[in-house]
Amino acid sequence: MQQDDPNITLITETAPIATQTHGGRAKCLQRLVRLNLPVPRTVALSFASVHDIAEGRMPNLAQLLAPFGAHPLLCVRPSSEDPDWGGPSAVLNLGINDTVHAALSAKLGEEAATRLYNRFVRTYAVHVERLDPDMFSDLPDHGPDALAESLRAYREETEEDFPQDPRVQITAVLKSMARAWRGTTARLLRQAKGAPADAGLGLVVQEMALGLGRHGECGSGVIQRVSSGTGKPRFTGRYLSQSQGREALQRGKQSLYLARDARGESLQDLAPEAFDKLVEYTELMRFRLREEMQAEFTIEDGQLHILDALRVSRTSRAAVRIAVALAEDGVIPREEAICRVDPRALSEMLHRQIDPEAKRDVIGKGIAASPGAATGKIVFSAAAAQASAARGEACVLVRRETGPEDIRGMHASVGVVTERGGITSHAAVIGRGLGLPCVVGVTGLQFDMKNQFIKARDGRVFRGGDLITIDGSDGDILAGETPLHEAAQDDAFQSMLSWAEEFCDIGIRANADTPADALVARKFNAQGIGLCRTEHMFFDPGRLTVMREMIFADAPADRRTAIDRLLPMQRADFIELFRIMQGQPVCIRLFDPPLHEFLPSDRAGLRELAEALSLPLSDVTRRVESLSEYNPMLGMRGVRLGITIPEIYDMQARAIFEATIAASRDGAPVVPEIMIPLVSAKREVELVKMRVDAVAAAVRTETGRDFTYRLGVMVETPRAALRAGEIAPFAAFLSFGTNDLTQMTYGLSRDDAGKFMSEYVKQGVYPEDPFHTLDTEGVGELLMIGAQRGRAARPDLTLSICGEHGGNAESIAFCRAAGFDYVSCSPFRVPVARLAAAQLNIRPTLPPRAFKTS
Repeated sequence: MQQDDPNITLITETAPIATQTHGGRAKCLQRLVRLNLPVPRTVALSFASVHDIAEGRMPNLAQLLAPFGAHPLLCVRPSSEDPDWGGPSAVLNLGINDTVHAALSAKLGEEAATRLYNRFVRTYAVHVERLDPDMFSDLPDHGPDALAESLRAYREETEEDFPQDPRVQITAVLKSMARAWRGTTARLLRQAKGAPADAGLGLVVQEMALGLGRHGECGSGVIQRVSSGTGKPRFTGRYLSQSQGREALQRGKQSLYLARDARGESLQDLAPEAFDKLVEYTELMRFRLREEMQAEFTIEDGQLHILDALRVSRTSRAAVRIAVALAEDGVIPREEAICRVDPRALSEMLHRQIDPEAKRDVIGKGIAASPGAATGKIVFSAAAAQASAARGEACVLVRRETGPEDIRGMHASVGVVTERGGITSHAAVIGRGLGLPCVVGVTGLQFDMKNQFIKARDGRVFRGGDLITIDGSDGDILAGETPLHEAAQDDAFQSMLSWAEEFCDIGIRANADTPADALVARKFNAQGIGLCRTEHMFFDPGRLTVMREMIFADAPADRRTAIDRLLPMQRADFIELFRIMQGQPVCIRLFDPPLHEFLPSDRAGLRELAEALSLPLSDVTRRVESLSEYNPMLGMRGVRLGITIPEIYDMQARAIFEATIAASRDGAPVVPEIMIPLVSAKREVELVKMRVDAVAAAVRTETGRDFTYRLGVMVETPRAALRAGEIAPFAAFLSFGTNDLTQMTYGLSRDDAGKFMSEYVKQGVYPEDPFHTLDTEGVGELLMIGAQRGRAARPDLTLSICGEHGGNAESIAFCRAAGFDYVSCSPFRVPVARLAAAQLNIRPTLPPRAFKTS
């Protein structure tokens, strides 16, 4: 009996069918049989059998065909382990020949029988014999001459008559499908979907339920209970009388709706009994298969047949709603619902997305640096962006690369495009923090910033004021306005977030520099701020002038005068930040960037600065030149500035402590965390700690109020990680800044890596872009060394990462395993990080079937 053969198996309730040996389609069909659904007789060929076929070793055809009786019409479909991996096209009506055609003509009518035969001839020619489909382009599709013309064209092209022996036909079909699976293109396509290189293919051979006939209703269609776009309950799909396969879904066909619909005739009107059974069957599938399924069905002479069932395809929005609905209806537990949603689905729901059905006129492509989509008029400067926002016009900021002076322009824009940069470039980091769509490292576009235009490869030129659409989720730049779907933070989204929070076992904080960022962090229940970059507070035009006065001061007294003017501004920022995050920790990084970032680089800017400071242009130019460095990101910045110009850190410490007292008056006591950036030596921490403690003592004395604070170190140099044992006794926490740490470990500029990183990944130099996915081997070893040596010296040391890797699932897995206390990421990535952490906690407790995500 075939049930006893593991390689050629008649699908019954008890047959030895497994997803790992016969594929997902074969296993699903067995489950439908166990539900006593009307599934046509089906035989499954195992991965091993299909492998043998590809090698030229055919199975026993008599054994394969025995269950189907004499002169069967068959369908052959692929059955890969994961249906999403795809496979060769299905072949319908296998077994038809001149004799069968004559018999079918008597039963179905000549026109219907001829359609079946003609369809098989053309499918066989194109997918089995690999003939050019254009050979049929000028031939009629229907009518009495269509079949004769197809057979003639086949004979002329192959110099042979079309095969009449069903055994010859099925042998050729099986060989063709088995070998197609092993082809280079097919292998690359499925590997891109996550399949292993050696993924197996099974095949299912099923008796045809024709969907054609002269007695009773005949036809075919597909049905599902939810919308693939929204996940909301709604019968969707189509039905077409006198059809086969998925013809009902083809455009131009006069298909019917399924449920009654004011727009036109429906299957429910035409065949109410069949529709009622479909409703019953799909509901049964939902509860027993524990998933929303799309069923392919055929009606033959009024009798309903279920041919196949697949997971409903779904957008990110639908994936979340479907998982939540299944859990709320008791079909699956909440833990399983959490594991069925790809964390990136939440990220997409937080931002507008391009309508998947919309036409995409792509003019350039870059690195998808910050998710979401936006349409706006092109602007080429921060000032133009602010002017556009003042007029109420949406704009997209286009720059070669952005710097701190562009932040206000980014705030005014709906999206950002840069010619240069990578996943952790300035534009990318700030874009993610603002929830702003961003594409960096763009190729295919010529940027002319002097004449203010961008030029596509096809010669089209886009100037300021022209509309473009950017897709920060996949890196496309599109011409004109493209339909967008709005963000969808609906009830299902909120339920998923609350469930994830329940199972998340590592702290999730947000990187937030402004009150607006803090409000977003609070909205997503971030457990505090893990990185506040204070330098971003100085780029407001009113503060920038004072900052420049401080930079140009020659004497400490003059510098102190300028810094004293900055103190109330900084204090007000911190008070608002503390009040928003009341009761939650706020980690403030002391001033980090090199001073040149606050100075103009062009002649017009230098002239404006000279006027503002009442200094000769020559003096201003010389001063700016004197501050220039060959490599400023490895020069006078971070703690080096705090030690050589200590007044800056003194002012910031005072602003933090005075804001702590002010914010604590109205609510829960604030315990600020002060973080020293770019540390590489123990003595640097000692010097800064001594001054910060002195400022704290002075504020306590002046105000008569007590407060507590924690001082820690941002580990972003390899030396700081290696010497963590020396540094830890002076620090309450170590927070690893993985952006700079990766840059310094690799000796690789994060802003320039995008130019060649894709080629490096393609050729296997690196498995992934290390600025996108944490390098757990090289950079990860430094993190482990720093964590182990730091905790050995101070067991109560708090450990975290605050680089952009903090929102990445692989990085969170590393941090959980290494015993880190929390991760910190951009505010809009907090939900993503929390879901990823919850899944990591849950997965060991659930069977593998729960891990199928959107």
